[in-house]
Amino acid sequence: MPPCRNPRTQSPIRFWRLQFASEPVPAGNTEEIVDIALRIVPDEVCLVPEKREEVTTEGGLDVIAQRKELEPTIKRLQLAGIRVSLFIDPSLEQVDAAAELGVEMVELHTGKLANAFTEKIQKEELEQLRAAARAGSESHLQVNAGHGINYKNIALIHQVPALTELNIGHSIVSRAMRVGLETAVKEMLAALAKYPG
Repeated sequence: MPPCRNPRTQSPIRFWRLQFASEPVPAGNTEEIVDIALRIVPDEVCLVPEKREEVTTEGGLDVIAQRKELEPTIKRLQLAGIRVSLFIDPSLEQVDAAAELGVEMVELHTGKLANAFTEKIQKEELEQLRAAARAGSESHLQVNAGHGINYKNIALIHQVPALTELNIGHSIVSRAMRVGLETAVKEMLAALAKYPG
């Protein structure tokens, strides 16, 4: 199948740029992926950990350990006018390291909260998310969150302050298979309506 093309420019990259202009493009910190991002020039890129054996991301970037590798990538993306986000675990140390690198945003990994199987773990994860979100906001970072958020646990996310965006694609698409995309989106928006911010 040939690549999708923008009929005005016949350029698949420009078409992708239009598609991704309003949301962060997830990207691993590899030369190949960064080069693609620099050709597409999305408004935002979210750097995520990449492991070949993972089907989905299982945790956040270790910004502290990977600082030397991340710094030049962040600078290259920002010089191209791309806002940079780092997908991180909700720890104060990771938020501080992200702020020190000068990124505009962080996305807090909510997977441990989503997978919490006891109230004690759920409470601990919520407290870490709340503290990380507050620290990010105080550091003038846009704070986003995502991974494993669904129609049931979205109520827990209401307890995390200062969030700007949530990444909830999988749950919405899965729900859409039963009720249709329009209904699935409306249901999630209704669940988000009372988020206090």
